[in-house]
Amino acid sequence: MTDGPWPYVALFALGLGWGVTIPLAKLAVSTGHQPMGLIFWQLVIVVLFLGVVTWLRGKRLVLSRPYLRLFVMVALFGAVLPDIFYYLSAIHLPGGIMSIVAATSAMFSLPIALALGNETFEMRRLVGLIFGFAGVVLLVAPEASLPAGTSAVFVLLALLAPALYATEGNLVMKWGTQGLDPLQVVVGASMVGLVFAAPLAWVSGQWVNPLAAFGVAEIALIVGAALHALVYAAYVWLVGRAGSVFAAQSSYIVTASGVLTSMVMLNERYSIWVWLALAVMLLGMFLVQPRAARVLVPARAMGDTVAGAERGAQE
Repeated sequence: MTDGPWPYVALFALGLGWGVTIPLAKLAVSTGHQPMGLIFWQLVIVVLFLGVVTWLRGKRLVLSRPYLRLFVMVALFGAVLPDIFYYLSAIHLPGGIMSIVAATSAMFSLPIALALGNETFEMRRLVGLIFGFAGVVLLVAPEASLPAGTSAVFVLLALLAPALYATEGNLVMKWGTQGLDPLQVVVGASMVGLVFAAPLAWVSGQWVNPLAAFGVAEIALIVGAALHALVYAAYVWLVGRAGSVFAAQSSYIVTASGVLTSMVMLNERYSIWVWLALAVMLLGMFLVQPRAARVLVPARAMGDTVAGAERGAQE
C-alpha cells in the first residue's frame, strides 16, 4: 500500500529519470565513441555508485565463486551484449524511436516466460503482445515513419537489446538470485562485466578516455550512467515501499519520458506513424503486464543490468 504522495512522486521521478538516459545515450555516441568504451565507463560508474549505496545499506559486496554463474549471465545478457546493440543503433536512430523500441522488452519477456514456465497463458496478454509488435510494424513499415536516410534495419538491430534484457530477466526469475538482493546482484554483475568490457574495448580500439576531450558526449555518458544507478536504487526502494505492481507502472513514464525528452534535448520531431506506434506500444504494455505481484519491469536504458534480478529476488 502507498502512504501519502511520496510514492507517486518517486514513481514519476524515476520514470522521468530513466527516460532521460535515452537521449543522453544518443549524445554519448554523437562524437564517434564506440560501444565497448562507453560500456566500460558506464559499468565503472554503476559499480562505484551502487557499491556505496549497498555498503550504506549494511550489505556486503559479493564476488565469490558460488555466484559467478549468476553474475556472468546478468553481465552478458543484461549489460554488455544488449548495450552493444543499444549503442550501435543509437548512432543511427532518433532517441524517440529508441524509447519506443526499448519498451518491447515486456513483449519479448512474455513468450520467453511462457517457454520457461515462468508465466501462465492469458488471452489478454497475448492481445497485448500483438499490439506491442504492431507498434514495431508502424515504426518500420510506413515509408514516412523514420527520418530520411534512416534504415529500418537499425530498428531491427535495436530490438536485439530488449530481447536480451527479457532473456536475462526470465533466466534470473527461473534460477533466482541465490539469496542476494537486487543491488548486490547489480554490483557483482557490473564488476564481472568490467572483466569482459575492458579487454574488448582495448583490443577493438574502442577505448574511451573521457578526460582526453571532455565535452558533451563525455558529460552525457557520466550523467547518464550516474542517473541510471540513482533511479535504479530509487526503483528498489519504491518496490519495498509500495510493491512491485505499483513500481512497474513507471514503465509507461519511462517510454513517454524518453520520447518527450528526446524532443527537447535533441530537437527531434516525429511523423504521425511514430506517435501511432507510441500509442499502440503503450496499450500493448498495459495489456501484457500481469496484475499479480510478479510483474514485468520497466523498459531499460543505459545498461539496466538488474531489473530482471529484482523480479527474481521477490520469488
